[in-house]
Formats: sequence, C-alpha cells, structure tokens
Amino acid sequence: MHYRPTSSSSEIELFPFLSVLFCTIGTLILIIILLVTQTAGKTKKVNIIAKKSSSITQNKIPRYIECQSDGVIIHPGKEFISIDNLKQKSSDFDEFLSNIKAQETEYLIVAIRPDGVEIFKEIREVIESKNIDIGYEPINQDWELTIK
Repeated sequence: MHYRPTSSSSEIELFPFLSVLFCTIGTLILIIILLVTQTAGKTKKVNIIAKKSSSITQNKIPRYIECQSDGVIIHPGKEFISIDNLKQKSSDFDEFLSNIKAQETEYLIVAIRPDGVEIFKEIREVIESKNIDIGYEPINQDWELTIK
C-alpha cells in the first residue's frame, strides 16, 4: 500500500485574494470615472451681488453687463449688443449708458469673461468718459452668470 507523501510545508494560494482585489480596484476606478464626468459636465452658477459699503455707490443701484469676445450682454434682460454695434456713435449701448448717467442713482458692474478683456478695455474708456461709476469682476468662461 502506498502512503500519501506528507509535506512539511503548506502552500498558500493567492488567486482568490488577487481576484477580489482586482475586482475592487476596477469598481473604484469606475466610480471615479463616473464622478469626474458628472462634475466636469456641470457649469458653475455664479451670483454677483453688490456689496454694501460706505463708498460713493452705497446709495446707488447696480446695473450689470457682461463682456464677451463678440459683444456685451446687458442683464437682467440678457440683451445682447454686438461688437459692431458697440463701435457706432448712436448705439444701443450708448443709449443704455445715457440712461444710467441720467438716473444718477445707478452704477455699472461689469462681469468680464477671459475672452472679453479687450472689449472691456474699450467700453471702460467710454463709461469713464461719461463719468459713470463702474465696478468689475472677472469670471470664468464656463460659469453661468445669475444676477440678484
């Protein structure tokens, strides 16, 4: 009769442990990919609110405009004025500025997109030449602007 040989060392098998480990890593990678794609697709909403302080504009009401590469958006009505219209002497933007100047109880806050810096430089000169108080805030290109 043959006896079974006895071995003094026992072997440890790692295959079950490694397969569970790889499945866990794969699941975590999938969750990370899903989270990144969900957060990357959302645009950030930005609220611009005039700060009350002891400056000249404390008793004035803010009016908001947004500078983009192709023109200016007047908020809250989101009226778009193209760059070509801005350069005309009797433009809608010039009329808008005249209304603000006539009120004397309003001032401008300009939201500047990264591609709208050149437009801002041009309209800032026009706004300051009319002695209208102005404030400005740079905002990211992909942010959605909400005026309150």
